[in-house]
Amino acid sequence: MISVEEALEKILSYVDLLGHEKKPILNCLGQVLAEDVYSTIDIPPLDNSAMDGYAVRAEDTCGASESSLKELAVVGEVAAGSMPGEEVKPGTAIRIMTGAPLPEGADAVVRFEDTDEVDRKLTQGNLSRIGIFSWVEKGLNVRYKGEDVAAGELVLKKGDLLRPSQIGLLASLGRCTALVIRRPIVAVLATGDELIGPDQPLPLGKIHDSNTYAIAAQIVRYGGIPKILGIGRDSIRVLTEKINEGLDADMLITSGGVSQGDYDVVKDVLRKHGEIALWTICMKPGKPSAFGVLSKTEGGIKKRVPHLGLPGNPVSSMVTFEQFARPAILKMMGKKNLVKPSIQAIIEDNVENSDRRRMFARVMVTKRGGQYRARLTGPQGSGILTSMGKANGLAIIPENTKGVMTGDIVKVQMLDWNEDELLEE
Repeated sequence: MISVEEALEKILSYVDLLGHEKKPILNCLGQVLAEDVYSTIDIPPLDNSAMDGYAVRAEDTCGASESSLKELAVVGEVAAGSMPGEEVKPGTAIRIMTGAPLPEGADAVVRFEDTDEVDRKLTQGNLSRIGIFSWVEKGLNVRYKGEDVAAGELVLKKGDLLRPSQIGLLASLGRCTALVIRRPIVAVLATGDELIGPDQPLPLGKIHDSNTYAIAAQIVRYGGIPKILGIGRDSIRVLTEKINEGLDADMLITSGGVSQGDYDVVKDVLRKHGEIALWTICMKPGKPSAFGVLSKTEGGIKKRVPHLGLPGNPVSSMVTFEQFARPAILKMMGKKNLVKPSIQAIIEDNVENSDRRRMFARVMVTKRGGQYRARLTGPQGSGILTSMGKANGLAIIPENTKGVMTGDIVKVQMLDWNEDELLEE
């Protein structure tokens, strides 16, 4: 058997960074920039107000307080999106809205709350003059030209991950598109005569194909584009046709047909298309796996497609995907962090590790009293998909140990990371 680390290192060595594509920025969320982005403009483009209030000369408010108002003549008003028509001279003020350009002569903004505007509207019905009862400093409530981004500045770097804030930054620069590392197309093929689609009646001896949909959902979740090939029956002709369909993808993932008891036809067809190694990995679930490179020649050009063969049992398939397919997809997309988030938690069940492989136990993690706690979600058989559906983490029981006891501290690889969902009253 090989270790989880050895298997991952081998798989990643065959996976390359994909090419780039130009797309509308909203479609780039979660992708990695393939170019440096410089600003051609200042943000903000002009000095502007950070508050609704009055643009003033700070020195005109000297000594102002609630008991000693400074009265100024109001000579105009400026809203966001318009330009000031007047300048602020000594003894004057201009009513101003948030985001509006600062009038010439003004060097501070007094908030409405620090004026007697409300009283004047009630008693005088006009705002030809305003009383200031706050002594402000120069620059108060002013956003200066280029204080966020200066023209010519490097704003986003090649290799940056585009999150919502980065998408907003691109829009603020006037960018409608971005050059990003493209998403990998991952072909998915479930194999086995026992499988039938979820939309078909279930005859005796058959089972609905869940692997295709679980794997495809995992591919989408981590940024890939699934190409569903359907079900590959245990015949050379059908499997050959299906695998050929998948060779246009960036990676092929199959489920089933890689254990010692599976029909040789699956392995034989895969070997005919390239180099395939059957592995037993020191992990549970997910011991039987396969990896290799499939080949296809088109127009005289030879294409090599990485292939990952997952076990047929649904839990084994999903757990193995998390350990190997997920980091491979992330590497193809140019992402730097390939490690799944993990925490330390108190285990609330005894977990036996009878065959001394690295065990990934399905657990539900909660947080009580500032401490993470993990409990098993049910029986741990590799065919019990409900226990995977109830889990938000995988407790890692190290290989070559007999297991863990209630109260032990374990490392938990988080499948879902939502701090609010971890809280328990």
